[in-house]
Amino acid sequence: MRVSKWGNSLAVRLPKAIVNDLDLKAGDRLEIVSADPGRLAIARDESRLRAIERMRARALPIPADYAFDRDEANAR
Repeated sequence: MRVSKWGNSLAVRLPKAIVNDLDLKAGDRLEIVSADPGRLAIARDESRLRAIERMRARALPIPADYAFDRDEANAR
């Protein structure tokens, strides 16, 4: 892979084999870590999914008569 300039950042294009292996789509998040000196490991970032699962597990029940009022919630 070649490192390219993208605005003020650097970027690499992922080979199709890696995209297929990780079942990646545009907008997916990746976790890239240093595996060994000079080597990187790429994995799908599941931290958001785990956080959502933890929030759902702690969620309090919503009363049956509850109605969300967007205008009230956004009033300043």
